[in-house]
Amino acid sequence: MRLLDRGLVCREAIGLVTEYLEGTLSRRQRRRFESHLDKCPNCSQYLEQIRITIATSGHVEPEALSPEARAELTDLWRRFHDG
Repeated sequence: MRLLDRGLVCREAIGLVTEYLEGTLSRRQRRRFESHLDKCPNCSQYLEQIRITIATSGHVEPEALSPEARAELTDLWRRFHDG
């Protein structure tokens, strides 16, 4: 992992994506995050992928998923989050 913008590393930037998209970062955090994005094409690409995922998944109603699909997605999220 590369150290960018006063100690903000990619892992930290990835952890801030949701808050950034929800608009809940402080002004300082948002500036640090955006500065990191300006210097890091990988994190910029990740942010864009998350935006696309949100836009796409917004069209799937949770009730339309089978119990198996819901369980698999929940398991994937937990493994990602704990990972």
